[in-house]
Amino acid sequence: MKPGVPSPGMAARLGVTIDKRRGVEYHELRSKDLVNKFNGRPMPFGWTVNPYRGCEMACRYCFARYTHEFLGLNDPSAFERRIYVKDADRDRLVAELRRARRSGQIVAMGTATDPYQPAEARFEVTRRVLEAARVVPGLQLSITTKSTLVTRDAALLREISAATEVTVNLSITTVDAALARRLEPRAPRPDLRFAAMKELAEAGVAARLFVMPILPHLTDDEPNLRSLLVAARDAGAVGAESNVLFLRPGTREVFFEFLAIDFPRLVPEYERLYRGSAYAPPEYVRETEARVRRLAHEVGLSARRRADRPDQRSPRQLSLVW
Repeated sequence: MKPGVPSPGMAARLGVTIDKRRGVEYHELRSKDLVNKFNGRPMPFGWTVNPYRGCEMACRYCFARYTHEFLGLNDPSAFERRIYVKDADRDRLVAELRRARRSGQIVAMGTATDPYQPAEARFEVTRRVLEAARVVPGLQLSITTKSTLVTRDAALLREISAATEVTVNLSITTVDAALARRLEPRAPRPDLRFAAMKELAEAGVAARLFVMPILPHLTDDEPNLRSLLVAARDAGAVGAESNVLFLRPGTREVFFEFLAIDFPRLVPEYERLYRGSAYAPPEYVRETEARVRRLAHEVGLSARRRADRPDQRSPRQLSLVW
């Protein structure tokens, strides 16, 4: 793959500009498949659905920025300023979801970009995926978002959940609104996300808190973690899941640039923690995970590590009833 040149498989799929607003360009992306089989490293899902390529939330720690390089876009800021909108033909979606159902594996929406980012209010690709899921009972569907826009679909999600296992994961890293604005510039405030969680729970939709990522020396302290877990419990969450920050190439450079400007005192510590690796040292991870488990037990909320979910690359035995 040459820098600045779209990969051969992507070049023919890039479409025209279809909208511009808030300093963001929206482009067509002719997708081969919207529901994609995942065969990579161990993951707790077997299929992915990302209705958009790129994400306006602009999270400083977003691991998916590298995906724009396949489009020939090597400027990291392009990931949040040039959003590609995938096409979503209903009949094809239904066929793809039926194929995923036969595998018995989880279909995860929002693994690389937020399915309810601001673009969704205009283009409604996620809505069309859910409308297709409504006619494919027996799925296992997981949706991860930072957006309060998910409540738009509360009634539809409740309808789907009558015959499908659905969980909405609200990603919230801190209760500190000022810190959240620095970490996640275009995401809704934490209190608004908890309000969305409560609305979903009251509508009968299973909602889970994702404390992902936990950021060393920024969001890993006991008061913040406890506050997140208490707020989730009070909002009716079915549980919490956590994972420590992962800094792959592409994300690492963006995140360190952010630290140098906003938290320069932390740069040496992050250089120590992530020296020669995308992962924090195992001892730090164990200590942080133990803290989350203890606090969750104390506040009365079930909690698990991301690693606790089983690898779904091998399909499970299907039920014959749905």
